[in-house]
Amino acid sequence: MNKLTWLHKNLFNNWYNSLLTIICSIFIFWVAKGCLFWAFNQAQWQVIQVNLHLFLVGRFPQNLYWRIWIVLGINTFLTVITWSLFNKKTNFIKSRFDKSLTPVLAPIWLLAFTINIWLIGGGFGLQSVSTNLWNGLLLTLLMAIVSIVLSFPLGVLLALGRTSNLFLIRWFSVLYIEIVRGLPLIGILFIAQVMLPLFLPPDLRLDRLIRGIAGLVLFSAAYMAENVRGGLQSIPRGQIEAAKALGFNPPLFIILIVLPQALRAVIPAIVGQFIGLFKDTSLLSLVGLVELTGIARSILAQPRFLGRYAEVYIFIGLIYWLFCYSMSLASRRLEKQLSS
Repeated sequence: MNKLTWLHKNLFNNWYNSLLTIICSIFIFWVAKGCLFWAFNQAQWQVIQVNLHLFLVGRFPQNLYWRIWIVLGINTFLTVITWSLFNKKTNFIKSRFDKSLTPVLAPIWLLAFTINIWLIGGGFGLQSVSTNLWNGLLLTLLMAIVSIVLSFPLGVLLALGRTSNLFLIRWFSVLYIEIVRGLPLIGILFIAQVMLPLFLPPDLRLDRLIRGIAGLVLFSAAYMAENVRGGLQSIPRGQIEAAKALGFNPPLFIILIVLPQALRAVIPAIVGQFIGLFKDTSLLSLVGLVELTGIARSILAQPRFLGRYAEVYIFIGLIYWLFCYSMSLASRRLEKQLSS
């Protein structure tokens, strides 16, 4: 089917579709023309150029930027290796390193995360950097990654608890999930920041970052549990009965048989939850954490760039879209890999 045939079949197959196509084309052209005129003639993109370092790392000391570059290099290298191992097109790499690297990939990422935190925060021979200076995209990524990593296993445990035959475990899971899902995230974040210290000993004070992560994890885990529970319910009962007949004990057949199939079935929902959690980090600016949205508000307070809301929020919106689309793309690739 050539282009003219496609246009005639889909856009100009009758008079009202043709009229609607023409009207929509004129409207799109008018909007695009206005946006391009504003972007090239009226917008002041200097606000992005001058404050780019604030958007990315906030008030992190400039003389310690080398640590951020090392962190970026470590994560880029591991991302390329991980992508190569799970991408069928890289058969040469897979054939040589798949069997040796795949079993140790998770421990390597865990070690890399520990090294990243050490490089960013300092200590143990490095100059310490206060968490108050962890701002911008650096803080957004850190909070999102830690919250995702912690909320996923907690959500799986809550989903298993909700389907458990043990009365106390099942009802604790049900109450937790329903109560948390009935509360707004901003309320949970305020509870974590204000009320959580009241339940701790007077000499124990948690950092604001830890309290923020706690709020995100507790909130996201409840929704993650419902996503995983949907996958658990899709597993045929016959597989569980067959596993019991073969002598598998409950923990073993849940880990080896049920969970892999359940998680594979709800990959889109799980990734959607991760994307939502990444965007929810923007609410942390309301509880005093200067992440990407918070640093944008600080930049807009500069006398030189008062009123440049469009440029700033378009830029951070593009950053959010870039990371969210990357997670969505990785999700689709993973689905294709597991379904083949």
